[in-house]
Amino acid sequence: MRIWKRLACLALPAAVCLTLLAGCAGEADGVSLSVCVGSAPVTLDPIYAEETGDQTILAHLYENLMRVAVDVSGTPTVTGGMAKDVDQEEIYDGTVIYTFRLRSAKWSDGESVKAGDFVYAWRRLADPDSRSPYAALLSVVAGYDEARATGDMELLQVTAKNDSTLVVVLSGHYDWFLTEVCTSPATMPLRQDVLQKLKEEAEERSQRPGGEKLRWWSDPTALVCNGPYQAESYAEGATLSAKTNERYYSTQAGPKTLVFHFADTAEEARSLYDHKTVDAVWPLTEERLAELAADETWEPAPELGTYAALFNCGKEMLADPLVRQAMHLAIDRSILVTAAGITAQAAGGLVPPGVPESEEGDFRAAGGALLNGDAQSYAERCAQAKELLSEAGYDSGASLGEMTYLYEETGSNGAVAQLICQMWREVLGMQVTPLGVTNRELWAALRTGEYDLAGAELTAVGNDAECFLMNWTSDSSNNVVQYANSAYDTLMSIIANAADSTARMGCLHDAEDLLVSDCALAPLYSRGTAWELRETLTGICRDARGWFSFASVVTRVA
Repeated sequence: MRIWKRLACLALPAAVCLTLLAGCAGEADGVSLSVCVGSAPVTLDPIYAEETGDQTILAHLYENLMRVAVDVSGTPTVTGGMAKDVDQEEIYDGTVIYTFRLRSAKWSDGESVKAGDFVYAWRRLADPDSRSPYAALLSVVAGYDEARATGDMELLQVTAKNDSTLVVVLSGHYDWFLTEVCTSPATMPLRQDVLQKLKEEAEERSQRPGGEKLRWWSDPTALVCNGPYQAESYAEGATLSAKTNERYYSTQAGPKTLVFHFADTAEEARSLYDHKTVDAVWPLTEERLAELAADETWEPAPELGTYAALFNCGKEMLADPLVRQAMHLAIDRSILVTAAGITAQAAGGLVPPGVPESEEGDFRAAGGALLNGDAQSYAERCAQAKELLSEAGYDSGASLGEMTYLYEETGSNGAVAQLICQMWREVLGMQVTPLGVTNRELWAALRTGEYDLAGAELTAVGNDAECFLMNWTSDSSNNVVQYANSAYDTLMSIIANAADSTARMGCLHDAEDLLVSDCALAPLYSRGTAWELRETLTGICRDARGWFSFASVVTRVA
């Protein structure tokens, strides 16, 4: 079944376009655009890049099978990138075959972009030895589990039929495959020969006397790219300048040069903007957010994440769902939201606002709030929490023993941790000590199960409710709370094979309801974000997963 015509005009809820003033975009004017969207690159290896700034740079240097673009009306859409067209075929065994025919495109060194470049990149991403945080993106691909279990990446059913044809077999129906997997920075193509050459050169330079540790991507100007831009100069820790890629297959109306400035804090980024060093800035300071929030009509753009309290169900004292439910009820989200910041709002479920239900609707709005965040009914919930704890056989939470609540020691997390531990102590008599750790330490504890309770930002690999819920099946390697419920596993299996979108959404709502009811985790709040672009410009686009596209920014005309 050919699906290209539908996809070519598919509106993408995962991306948001910002225009500060009404007006029309001008013609291509060769503007030079300077921007700031975070600190200096941590990594420009696509399979490891997690920072907004890193992903934003990669989104301009490389192009995936599909890409996010802004149409003439300013609406973000998913359209063909390296894929000229795509066929979808459903097989009797439930698998789905996608056949991508690649356009005639060149890398910046003049070599052709080939299907094998995607095969190499996707196998590298899926390889457990790579330890990529985005490997789960490919869990929908047939052979993924077998490939990771054996280390034989040829079992991953991503193959090059020829240089211009890529074939991907999925284990079921995944509506978000094209819009999320095929647009992700992690699945961008890479040249094996280029990567190996750059790796060898970096290792050789690193071994020189006094040489610092370098990676294959350490010199962005040496990268061979297939996107609309290529790096022209790099001042480490300060700026990266990019120019249009002359071998890019398409002409573009956006900036001819793009300069990324780096800032470690929102205050530093704001200073660059105020001094007109940059024309676009993210993140905004709390002061600027407060100014925007003073306008009752202003709404921040939703972020694709939910901050939650995690209960280690593998621990004896937390294995009883009654105990977890009691702790869940003892949480006053209205207080936590105040501590979390201006853009925070109480969680209505695990899936945050902004995740699409359909092309027009919102999953959270359609499903309604599964959690009661009403401050006025908090006393009633506390009484119920005490009853549940008693039903579990504990006269006081002190009988559960001493526990530790881990959290990443950054931003408002410490204040939130102190408050939630105080609530458990005052309502249930529990002895829970908050402990701030680094991000690395937090996730190491979560992955090994060596923790009692933890606060963590739960994000998704794609802007779809399934991406938030698939991590909690009993066989998921991402199930850090050790939750196990056969009914939940069955629901997620049905979802993965659902051909009917309406039925699929119904099952997703049921799955979220079950997960929240079992209280393996307690969603606390989600946050929004905001950025600014000079009023003389238009066309900035931000993907819900975090990164920005400046490729369509042009001068605004009246």
